[in-house]
Amino acid sequence: MAEAESPVEIFKRATAAAVRAIAEREDINIVYGAELPAVGGTRVRLPLPGRDLGQEEASQLRGAADAAALRLRYHDDAVHAKRRPASDQARQLFEAIEQTRVEAIGAQRMAGVAANLAAHLEDRCRRQGLAHATERDAAMLPEAVRLLAREALTGAMPPPSARRMVAAWRPFLEGKVGRDFLELAKHLQDQDAYAKVARQLIKDLDIDLGDAAQDAEPDDSESEGEDSELGDSEGEGGEGGTSGAQGALEAGVPDADSEEDASASEIEGELMPGTGEDDPGRPGRPGQQPRSNAKEDTHAYRPFTAECDEIIDAAELCDPDELTRLRTLLDQQLSNLQTVISRLANRLQRRLMAKQTRAWEFDLEEGLLDTARLSRVVTNPVYPLSYKREKETNFRDTVVTLLIDNSGSMRGRPITVAAMSADILARTLERCGVKVEILGFTTRAWKGGQSRERWIAAGKPPNPGRLNDLRHIVYKAADSPWRRARKSLGLMLREGILKENIDGEALQWAHNRLIGRHEQRRILMVISDGAPVDDSTLSVNPGNYLEKHLRDVIADIEGNSPVELIAIGIGHDVTRYYRRAVTIVDAEQLGGTMLEKLAELFDEDDAPKPRRRNAA
Repeated sequence: MAEAESPVEIFKRATAAAVRAIAEREDINIVYGAELPAVGGTRVRLPLPGRDLGQEEASQLRGAADAAALRLRYHDDAVHAKRRPASDQARQLFEAIEQTRVEAIGAQRMAGVAANLAAHLEDRCRRQGLAHATERDAAMLPEAVRLLAREALTGAMPPPSARRMVAAWRPFLEGKVGRDFLELAKHLQDQDAYAKVARQLIKDLDIDLGDAAQDAEPDDSESEGEDSELGDSEGEGGEGGTSGAQGALEAGVPDADSEEDASASEIEGELMPGTGEDDPGRPGRPGQQPRSNAKEDTHAYRPFTAECDEIIDAAELCDPDELTRLRTLLDQQLSNLQTVISRLANRLQRRLMAKQTRAWEFDLEEGLLDTARLSRVVTNPVYPLSYKREKETNFRDTVVTLLIDNSGSMRGRPITVAAMSADILARTLERCGVKVEILGFTTRAWKGGQSRERWIAAGKPPNPGRLNDLRHIVYKAADSPWRRARKSLGLMLREGILKENIDGEALQWAHNRLIGRHEQRRILMVISDGAPVDDSTLSVNPGNYLEKHLRDVIADIEGNSPVELIAIGIGHDVTRYYRRAVTIVDAEQLGGTMLEKLAELFDEDDAPKPRRRNAA
């Protein structure tokens, strides 16, 4: 008798059927993965639903599916390519406005689709941290235009998490392009006419369309599919998928003009090389390797400026009340995973405690009196008193650092499981006398931040190096007990914290903290779900710029450092980078894998070392 389908499998099958029905196409292939949603060619990638699928998560996932289906049904690539501006900022706005059009058509025709899209939009705005935006920020202009265009097309107000941001932009935008918003609504069903109005809107915002450079663009775009396959950046999964997803659905900036084979590669999770353009608004866009000479491609890695980077304690990024709420949320999640991970944690604890078990030497002439042997002295006074002395244990003083990827693709179940696993591991090792440090790495902003603004102000010099503001987070210091740091671990669940990931510098930072420690044994465990990606950096540097730096850092640590380095990839093959690594498919496996790998390391420490033969 066949086993009944799980509710999640039924949901996935029904969602896939809905995508094909809305798009009115039977040739669409729907895949589910840990990455964010993306659409390319005949493939649609959607987030993998959690095992405990709630109503809110279901609505958000349906919204992502509906957005992809509407794009496939109502969007004409040829018309879009003909009207698309050439300059980077104008193109970003144009793409966002077009995505708003196809979603508005679906929202007007189907009430259920409108509700799903609204849930998806609210989730995306929360993750982008728009709830905390109270002033006009140039990086948020495309999102503000998109939300006001949506309001003009459908009458729907901005989602609650974005209303403060929209309120800051509304007087400026309605004063300059209010009429253009009304014109967009008149041409909702005519993509070509709508595109003309969108171009006028961009011009009214005093943004250059860059049409003079557009003539040369078709030749480049025709070769994108071939060139992207020849690029030497092959980051997989996680963040590579994130970039494509944000371009297609998350940021409303789909790359519809990409060749179908390039789009298909992106759906599989490949991080294609950067375009070499100043185009951070189109993250992960499949493109060709920047045409630059060998000297430029091989210059040393460097940040454009490090003045805007920050190393910060988790408690400083959140007020105490919200931190308490997030910790409560983490404890609720822990209750579901407590049994399995706790069983593994207890097993690790027993193995470590066994290595630290005290041993004694007996029948000594001095030391501590051995009371167990007093009876023989009483029965036979000829026997002398017996003494014992404790032997020194061979268990080395150890510190373990967990470096957790805090990029956008980790949102949802992966970052939740990472936080829970780190919490349980910290408690377990602390009971065994092993100190634990928990660190996270991300960026302060999407698409560049202050570093990018300084680069623009400097006249956009070529090959600027790393072009985003780093944010390195200390969730738990090695010398801080778990009870003091427990609330800080809840910060991983906060919306808006997870942005982009620059792995190489984060690895250097965590390694340098360990090198300064006094413990005899130092272990660094990296948890990641994708290759290093920062759209602002990759848009103006060689496409393998961040990945090459990561490889160089790993090679230096593995070859020259006393720190023991191990990596766990979630849906991402980290064995391509790290000598000692393991890849897991499901985030639910993370806790058990972390404990298992640590146990293997401690077992290796006890294993007899092979004897070397003397040279002849």
